[in-house]
Amino acid sequence: MKKRSTGRVQRDFMRLWGAQAISSFGARIAREGLPMTAVITLKAGPEAIGVFAALALGARAVVGLFAGALADHLPKRRLLIAADIARALVLAAIPLAALAGRLSLLEIYLAAVLMGAANVTFDVADHAFLPNLIEADGLTDGNARLAATEAVAEVGGPALAGLLFQLVSPPIAVAVNAATYVASAALLGRIGVGGAPPAGETRPRFRLDLTAGAWLVLAHPLVRPLWLGDVIRGFFGAFFAALYILLAIDILKLTPGMLGLTIAMGGAGGLVGAAVAPWLTRRLGPGPTILGAGLIGGAALFLIPLAAGPPLIAMTVLAVAQLIGDALQTIAQIGAATLRQTVLPPGQLGRAGGAFATGAAAAGVAGALVGGALGAAIGPRETLLIAAAGVTAASLLVAFSPLARRDNVVGRTDRA
Repeated sequence: MKKRSTGRVQRDFMRLWGAQAISSFGARIAREGLPMTAVITLKAGPEAIGVFAALALGARAVVGLFAGALADHLPKRRLLIAADIARALVLAAIPLAALAGRLSLLEIYLAAVLMGAANVTFDVADHAFLPNLIEADGLTDGNARLAATEAVAEVGGPALAGLLFQLVSPPIAVAVNAATYVASAALLGRIGVGGAPPAGETRPRFRLDLTAGAWLVLAHPLVRPLWLGDVIRGFFGAFFAALYILLAIDILKLTPGMLGLTIAMGGAGGLVGAAVAPWLTRRLGPGPTILGAGLIGGAALFLIPLAAGPPLIAMTVLAVAQLIGDALQTIAQIGAATLRQTVLPPGQLGRAGGAFATGAAAAGVAGALVGGALGAAIGPRETLLIAAAGVTAASLLVAFSPLARRDNVVGRTDRA
């Protein structure tokens, strides 16, 4: 295969990075905007928000493994562009429904399903595409840069969402995302590498591909504990998806602007985590880094249900939880993503990513429904305390696996 020039490789990665930055920034508005639209405009309660989160995660669960098969069998760049265009169309429909006076929870739920499907397709293809652009020894730094993009978006996106929601109606604020996805697709279209499947690959055979993805992650001793931990975090983390905004707005009395700034602190933490992750992983090894960051980051979640007092005090406690928790979770996520890209065959990264997405999302469907029901039955605070304990415990799986050993650093020798 013809070797590409260093300059072209750098330009292609920068275009991917730029597309990530644009779409990630807009995605934060959609992530907060759809449930905030339901709470503020449609007066949705805990059960309704739990159903919303369950539908979004359910779409990820159903589509995840299929998306993994598509990413391994089709040109990845085209798949990324298609997912961006789909997301733009879905979000553009929200303000149109509102202007026509037809916006209801049904439209919000449908948007949750379609956005969940498009999001998981983009995420799976994106992680499988990165090794096509950079060499193995640059994967940690590449993943860290992409995580830094997510962190910057986490700072600016929710803050902008909060501001927009105070200046204009929530449905109109959601529409801002459509333009970001179009811009992302345009940048992806300029990348010179298509991410074609390895020679000899045929069209997707979904029944075999679904089995292959699940077997791939469960059979590998270093990847299996990461997958199991993701499943547990998916279940308990969905409690937060169902109840966090409700806790902040209805119980702690934060304004949309205050909530946006609070969530933005998580982005600041993620930016710090992305900067520290490559150094920390090289110093401690991937397994211990994933373990330590996961445990401490999970423990920081306890601050969320413990927040109380006047809105400004409560906001400060939530902001600290976001700052510390997101920093450490970003470190763990970068280590886990790089390890998967390093130890698994390049032609199977899509199916492996699909297995991860589907496992966490399927657990999240149950978690969102259980979290919403528990929130209504025993209260959001008590439910979120249970969630924080579950997320923290998920990281213990790494402690009882080969990943816990510092010297268990594996380089991939089968790169194409």
